[in-house]
Amino acid sequence: MQHTVGSPLPPPPQPGHGPATGWSTTAPHPSVPQPGPVPVGAPAPGFAGAPSGPVPHHPGQAPLPSATHAPGAPQAPHAPAAAPHPHPAPHATHHAPAPPARDTTSHIQLPPGGPVAVPSPPPGTAPADTGSTTLAVLLIGPAGAGKTSVAKYWAEHRRVPTAHISLDDVREWVRSGFADPQTGWNDNSEAQYRLARRTCGFAARNFLANGISCVLDDAVFPDRPVVGLGGWKRHVGPGLLPVVLLPGLEVVLERNAQRSGNRRLTDEEVARIHGRMAGWYGSGLPIIDNSQLDVPATARFLDEVLARALTSPPKW
Repeated sequence: MQHTVGSPLPPPPQPGHGPATGWSTTAPHPSVPQPGPVPVGAPAPGFAGAPSGPVPHHPGQAPLPSATHAPGAPQAPHAPAAAPHPHPAPHATHHAPAPPARDTTSHIQLPPGGPVAVPSPPPGTAPADTGSTTLAVLLIGPAGAGKTSVAKYWAEHRRVPTAHISLDDVREWVRSGFADPQTGWNDNSEAQYRLARRTCGFAARNFLANGISCVLDDAVFPDRPVVGLGGWKRHVGPGLLPVVLLPGLEVVLERNAQRSGNRRLTDEEVARIHGRMAGWYGSGLPIIDNSQLDVPATARFLDEVLARALTSPPKW
């Protein structure tokens, strides 16, 4: 495109914007009249199927659009030429669009998870009514004690939202390089256990901060309080309520035999773990012997234990 010396040039195109307001894509020549609007019924310039002829063009002048007419049709008179604008319109200022309001972005602000305080029943509820209280529960017991089954059932049958967080499930998130304790306990398996416990603690705190109860299950040993029960208190908070499931050894061996994969242990390992778990007697923590109880009955017994714990939290 050519422009007369001294005539303003159009501004450079802006990304995401069309031509600036007040600027024309073709600058009018001062001495050449511009064509007027095309009358109704006449083909538009350059319309497909309409013949077009050469248009006289003078060097140094902006090209004029060619008006085409059907053969033999009378030419429509041109409208009066538009007078050239003495001064170009000022360049329009473009402003960035305002960000959408918060209530239109569909983003939900979640409270951050902090240490869980000791829970208390809502005002006006019975002390034994744990179904309307946001709780953080830790089920402790050996392999085969029924921790996972009881935790799932208890979480599914509460009247308030409740999440079940299984340490074994989180630990098995590691696929390549999984440290299976069955092949021997070492620093790698210890690190993965600690990572899983910390991850479960973070998840529990986030759920509880948003009004969702949590029940966790883990085989915590009483002779390792720093990395066991003390670690859970650090990860979740002092409001965590620990409960021990400890059936008899024969029951544990029978239930362990029904397990598969890396969760099934040898009878020797199960007997060793069960013997260490006996150290919870005399610790002050509530203990449920579910040797003769099925899963629903154990869950009901768990509610009774938690109701007493809300009234008198255990010292641990």
